[in-house]
Amino acid sequence: MDNSRGRSVAEHVEAFNEAVTSGDWETFSHRFADDATMAFTNVPAGPFHGREAIAEGYRTNPPTETMRLLDTTHDDGTARFAWASGATGTMQFAWDSEGKVRQLTVTFD
Repeated sequence: MDNSRGRSVAEHVEAFNEAVTSGDWETFSHRFADDATMAFTNVPAGPFHGREAIAEGYRTNPPTETMRLLDTTHDDGTARFAWASGATGTMQFAWDSEGKVRQLTVTFD
């Protein structure tokens, strides 16, 4: 992943962690494009289509753990992460021309 995308992933995780601690999922949801999609693998959530659906998903079932990045070097938009509890997973990002998340797939190990 190029350095700008690596920074985007790091900024996304930082904003996610802020939302976990503050409960402000509305602000976090603005990181997504209006027509973004978000899907999960290995957990019973989503998929969510559109920024409003993503925001509603976070509001009604908010994550309770922060995460940290393990690896953001993949050229295909993939980043590895670990939850505060130690469980791990992968995020697959696609970005729009404005730097917003267009598509996000989260896979839990």
